[in-house]
Amino acid sequence: MRVVLQRVKSASVTINGEIKGTIEQGFLALVGITQTDTKEIVTKMAKKCAELRVFEDKQGKMNLGLKDIQGKILSISQFTLYADCKRGRRPGFEKAAKPELAQPLYVYFNEQLALYDIEIETGVFGADMKVNLLNDGPVTIILDSAEW
Repeated sequence: MRVVLQRVKSASVTINGEIKGTIEQGFLALVGITQTDTKEIVTKMAKKCAELRVFEDKQGKMNLGLKDIQGKILSISQFTLYADCKRGRRPGFEKAAKPELAQPLYVYFNEQLALYDIEIETGVFGADMKVNLLNDGPVTIILDSAEW
């Protein structure tokens, strides 16, 4: 599983010209599921996202988590996080999980995040989405379960 977390001042997702989800301060989470992911991996990833301390305290140090700042998460499914660009000019997506595995795990990820009393907004799995964000910092963290 891969999650790209972007610390944002605000973010929104639009589908077919209609805003589906919007947040103020928090994380934009781009979520990629691979073929070998399990609920156990997803649970660990949700915990890491929920507890990551990358928001500034009064001294300007990255010492606060989402709950400390009453932050929210805009969660967007993104199979392209598993793009393989080693050959040619067009990426392959063989490592990305098929929708029948990825969609339930993506939903489970969002459910797990909600257990930490974090407000979650989402896009729509598999939809053509337009994501707008105001990056804060910028601070971008890449989490990859294969590195644990």
